[in-house]
Amino acid sequence: MSVLLSGIIFVAYIGLGIPDSLFGAAWPAIYHDLDLPVSYAGFVTSTVYLGTMFSSFMSTRIIKKLGTANTTLISTLITAFALLGFSFSTNILFFCLLAFPLGIGAGSVDTALNNYVALNYSAKSINFLHCFYGVGVTISPYLMSLELSKNNNWQQGYRLIFFIQISIAIIVFVTLPVWKKVKTKAEEANENTVVMTVLQALKQKKAKPAIGVFFGSCGIESMCLVWASTFLAESKGFNADSAAETVTIYFIGLTVGRFLSGILASKLAGSKIIIIGQAITFVAIMLLLFKLPVIVIRIGLFMVGFGNGPLFPNMTHLTPTIFGKEKSQSMIGIEMGFSSVSILVVPLVFGFIAQHLGTFVFPYYLIFLYALMMISMFFLFKKEKSK
Repeated sequence: MSVLLSGIIFVAYIGLGIPDSLFGAAWPAIYHDLDLPVSYAGFVTSTVYLGTMFSSFMSTRIIKKLGTANTTLISTLITAFALLGFSFSTNILFFCLLAFPLGIGAGSVDTALNNYVALNYSAKSINFLHCFYGVGVTISPYLMSLELSKNNNWQQGYRLIFFIQISIAIIVFVTLPVWKKVKTKAEEANENTVVMTVLQALKQKKAKPAIGVFFGSCGIESMCLVWASTFLAESKGFNADSAAETVTIYFIGLTVGRFLSGILASKLAGSKIIIIGQAITFVAIMLLLFKLPVIVIRIGLFMVGFGNGPLFPNMTHLTPTIFGKEKSQSMIGIEMGFSSVSILVVPLVFGFIAQHLGTFVFPYYLIFLYALMMISMFFLFKKEKSK
């Protein structure tokens, strides 16, 4: 029965990934069709992340009241209908109004499922869980591209994705009895969950270093998502198509890295996998600093995703060990919340820097984020060893 439940959770996590890369794929057709400035995309994505932050910080209270299964169901339904609403939007205001609930749905289900798997399954399982997120972020822009090839029909693209998302919600609903039959550590811990405010969570021992690790790692990820294509086009001489294709290679690297991490998790501790991954990430960032052949630059971006990808699931799996089972739900919610802060703020700050200095500073900015992450990791594991 627990094997069946893990399959349900993996499917639900595909639903988490589906919306994340969809808007970026659809936006060129949307702003042209609705005669909007291209920069308005920032309003929509910022609103999504504000919703995600709010939901992540409030998730402990929500999950304690509703339980993991109901939280997953409701969150998936919210994201499904928000995506359907996008297909009927005719101006930027509607997009922003729908973006907030889209973010709210994503934040709660992310926290709920990460904590559930961290408490009940192995590090191998949580790495594979995040591989399914990679499936979601990969298939949705592909399906949107198929619809865009039919007279730029982005509305139908969103409706197609809605049917996939609502199907995932139906699967979760139909299998609710499975969650009830499997008595898990997560549900037992949920009864004794310590609900903390952000300030209370920040006062926990090791909280700030843990948040620093997530902030730096997610900052690197969001930079590659938002700015890598522009960096390659403006500073490395790539044409637009080649630059976009290379960013896709980054996502492939991220997914492969998490898959391989899942295989290695039965042989290596999560902390060792993280350290190995970050060593690979450092070498990869160095490759982006220099003027090298196109194939080497592509390998570099692939390796950034490959090395950095395993950090998020392995750090999540370590959270109950670091903070205790009763506090893990609150701490994972805080970690997810600050991850969303990083995803929102880090590319925004870089935009101002690039406007004045140029996009060539992209790898130097990654080095700064990497340094923040590694310093935080040093203090996190140093304190753990001295306990």
